[in-house]
Amino acid sequence: MTEPKKSRRQLLEEFVAHKPDDAFSRYGLALECSNAGDIAAADTHFRTLTESHPDYIPAYLMYAQMLSRESRPADAKQVLTQGITEATKKGDDHARSEMEALLSEL
Repeated sequence: MTEPKKSRRQLLEEFVAHKPDDAFSRYGLALECSNAGDIAAADTHFRTLTESHPDYIPAYLMYAQMLSRESRPADAKQVLTQGITEATKKGDDHARSEMEALLSEL
């Protein structure tokens, strides 16, 4: 008897459980939770990611977009401000400009 096929979220949860410090897996899990409407879980994974890997720049924009969709502009602004600082440190002008654009819309 074959096991039922695991969902993408289940696979990502397993990756994160085995390697909790892997930024890419946690980012994927945060996005998957957000896309599935599990905002509380997405919020936790994005927060963990930005705290443990502040240089993982893509997380800030996606996190802020989710917060904005959830009518949490103050939280989104805080995430974007941190992300802009980190992108500037890393020299990621493209990501910085995307975050500045979203910040100006909030």
